[in-house]
Amino acid sequence: MELSDEYLFKYKGIYFMSDVVTPDYLDSLEDFDIRDSDVFLVTYPKSGTVWTQNILSLIHYEGHRNGTEETDLLDRMPWLEYNVRNVDWSKRESPRLIASHLPYYLVPKGLRNGKGKVIYVLRNPKDVLVSYYNFSKFSRKLEETDFVLMEQFLDGKVLAGSWLDHVEGWSAHRDDFNILFLTYEELKKDLRSSVLKICNFLGKKLTEKEVDEVVDNATFDKMRKDRRANYKHLSSELVDHTRGGFLRKGVVGDWKNMMTVAQNERFNHVFKKRMEKLPFKFCWDMSLN
Repeated sequence: MELSDEYLFKYKGIYFMSDVVTPDYLDSLEDFDIRDSDVFLVTYPKSGTVWTQNILSLIHYEGHRNGTEETDLLDRMPWLEYNVRNVDWSKRESPRLIASHLPYYLVPKGLRNGKGKVIYVLRNPKDVLVSYYNFSKFSRKLEETDFVLMEQFLDGKVLAGSWLDHVEGWSAHRDDFNILFLTYEELKKDLRSSVLKICNFLGKKLTEKEVDEVVDNATFDKMRKDRRANYKHLSSELVDHTRGGFLRKGVVGDWKNMMTVAQNERFNHVFKKRMEKLPFKFCWDMSLN
């Protein structure tokens, strides 16, 4: 499969969805006005983004109360680069919750200077690839052709570019940001502890009951059934809801059910040496389910 201008375009080394964002708009983000109270969720695609968006929404909106019961995630935590609902950021009340897949060097300069807070969530790249492959069937803006997608993923010729470059970049420049790193795997292993860690980072004090409600409503089964949390409201021009959804399995280690021995060896050959230098604890064979 070759990348097509019909679906993706390259901007400063990174691939973006055509017809959803323009180079001019991406240029404008350099001077996006950052507030000290802003909370950014940054991920490489398919790394637990929707899950963490929902967690942050539940924390901020205190369990979907205060008149926001029917507000979906796209309005609770809009995307910075993919502003599909034309949010007027200047009119958003603080704290603003903002999602992004941008690499560190394309985020607003105010964020790079330590204003606002960033929560960066990363996931085993093998599971990221499997999730990306299944998402490509669901999206009308991406193409999928069996597992040949793996070679494009290894080359960074997919949405958001190279996983390694994305994670390495944010990690190497962590001192430029007010940032908390979390892994998908630790969220799966102990969701409550992860929620408390996020609350502590944000300075958000919840009662024990409120924490329990966040954890309960952020479980995978609850999110999959919740139209506010599962992107069911997303336009049919962007996705084909008959072919899947943003929330599929929500498991760790699904790559073992997809990759052949040869594909796994190929992946390790490209990724493992650079991954070993990352300051994050990863285990290829981690199983927490």
